[in-house]
Amino acid sequence: MAYRLWELAEELKNNYEWVELSHEMDNDSPVWAGIPEGSVEVAKTVFDWGNPMLECLIQTFKFPGQFGTHIDFPGHFIKDRELSESYSTESMMYPLCVIDITDKVAEDVHYAVTKADIQAYEEKYGPIPDGAFVALRTDWAKNWPDMDKLSGIAEDGSENFPGWSLEALKYIYEERNAAANGHEALDTDASAEAAKAGDLACERYVLDSGKLQVEVLDHLDKVAPAGAVIFVMWPRIKGATGLPVRAVAVTPKQ
Repeated sequence: MAYRLWELAEELKNNYEWVELSHEMDNDSPVWAGIPEGSVEVAKTVFDWGNPMLECLIQTFKFPGQFGTHIDFPGHFIKDRELSESYSTESMMYPLCVIDITDKVAEDVHYAVTKADIQAYEEKYGPIPDGAFVALRTDWAKNWPDMDKLSGIAEDGSENFPGWSLEALKYIYEERNAAANGHEALDTDASAEAAKAGDLACERYVLDSGKLQVEVLDHLDKVAPAGAVIFVMWPRIKGATGLPVRAVAVTPKQ
């Protein structure tokens, strides 16, 4: 008897690469400066070996929703909008498009991806499919876990890093009907774009549109620009504005 899903699972395991897109986290992992001290307490032992009640080990985990590689829900930036419970398992798998702007970031750390960049991608790989997850590759993940490097802290204390522009996001969402976007930096907005707007206007746009985003992605350099699939899994916690995720790409072998 044939079982198609079992056969597909074997095909995916044997004929494709599985790429880890999430950073490993511990008590020293970077968090946004506005998070109060003591908000991160990972793997604290609360029930140890040798306890007469039961021979086992139990730990507790305390961290902000926006910790490490994480997903943001609309209620993170938009008051009274959707939180974690509004998104089902169907929101955990997408066609994956990876827009590579590493060459432009190498020349300008403030570079914000443009509509033209995405159209150039489409000329080479075809249109971004309906319901896609569009990830921005900058190789900024190589700065993990140094918070100053992730923030691009200059001598004057300013933040300097690449990211999205509003025109690029409007293109993928309003003209291509993408479902989610992702990036390697701590924020959606390129630092120069945020400075001009006086706000994280790009992130606010994404979340106000009811879309999802994953921040602080890793290893996008190991994923095919087109043809891959991304799985984004998060704990089933009610009322969360964001949660750490295990993001994995299944990509054609390169």
